Amino acid sequence: MTSGGDCPGLNAVIRGAVLNGIKRYGHEFVGFLDGWRGVVEGDYIDLPRATVRGISKQGGTILGTSRTNPYDGEQGGPENIQATLDRLGVDAVIAIGGEGTLAGAKELTDAGLPIVGVPKTIDNDLDATDYTFGFDTAVQIATEAIDRLRTTGESHHRCMVAEVMGRHVGWIALHAGMAAGAHAILIPEHPLSMEQITQWVREAHERGRAPLVVVAEGFVPEGSFEPYADRGRDASGRPRLGGVGERLAPLIEEATGLETRATVLGYIQRGGVPTAYDRVLATRLGMAAVDSATDKAWGTMVALRGTDICRVPFVDALDNLKRVPQHRYDEAAVLFG
Repeated sequence: MTSGGDCPGLNAVIRGAVLNGIKRYGHEFVGFLDGWRGVVEGDYIDLPRATVRGISKQGGTILGTSRTNPYDGEQGGPENIQATLDRLGVDAVIAIGGEGTLAGAKELTDAGLPIVGVPKTIDNDLDATDYTFGFDTAVQIATEAIDRLRTTGESHHRCMVAEVMGRHVGWIALHAGMAAGAHAILIPEHPLSMEQITQWVREAHERGRAPLVVVAEGFVPEGSFEPYADRGRDASGRPRLGGVGERLAPLIEEATGLETRATVLGYIQRGGVPTAYDRVLATRLGMAAVDSATDKAWGTMVALRGTDICRVPFVDALDNLKRVPQHRYDEAAVLFG
């Protein structure tokens, strides 16, 4: 099952799992539809080898996804879900998702259900794994978009502000900003004053450059108390972040006198085909998840450590967000201004 936000590489995980399970162990597979909803309601499709043929290069997920809580409703909860699995003859569940999905999986495994996990988030914010699939694709898409913004900024001698995704961590902003040669990168882990931001903009302008600022959607300027969000909350109750770029642009323009425009890249970072790196990583994680299920390593998540795939307990991934450390930001900041 695939749950939470869609992510490039999900189909490669499914393909890797199915092919490894069939060829190495003789397993049979079904795919639960729309995340935990399919598990709770027993809504599934068969996944023979022919169904997963050629899907690793496709974006999205052939199983659909949702943010359904496995404990909601009369059919939810561990006892009801186990009864559904028994009725369908399902011996194990491979849960592919981010923090929310894996938190639900941990609760269910603590209650005795046979579940293993695969980490998934474009934000790269899950702890206990070096990288998550989808992140490389999101960075590549953001970098290409920012490169395009730079050319129009240079043509019109403007300051350009590019807002990227990442919620409460700045990995996408950091990597895309460094790749695109940004003159300032603003991330949630490191609040900055408007004075510092505008100083970097002025320095770039004084050297004859069109200043380029990359900001993560969860960035909080010094003196503010929470990320900017005016779009309400999603089905999970989380604030819909976005709009900090539009707030920063007029402040930069007022302080520097430079015409400043903001662009929000938004969901375009999460769609489309995965990069080669993400296809390989996702395939390896899917294959390893089947190995974990075969070994009955319930309550564990497959993870990338260096170039190796290993198993870690769910709790190791859920203890805290993997934030950008100070030394990584200091490294990038040498290039600012």
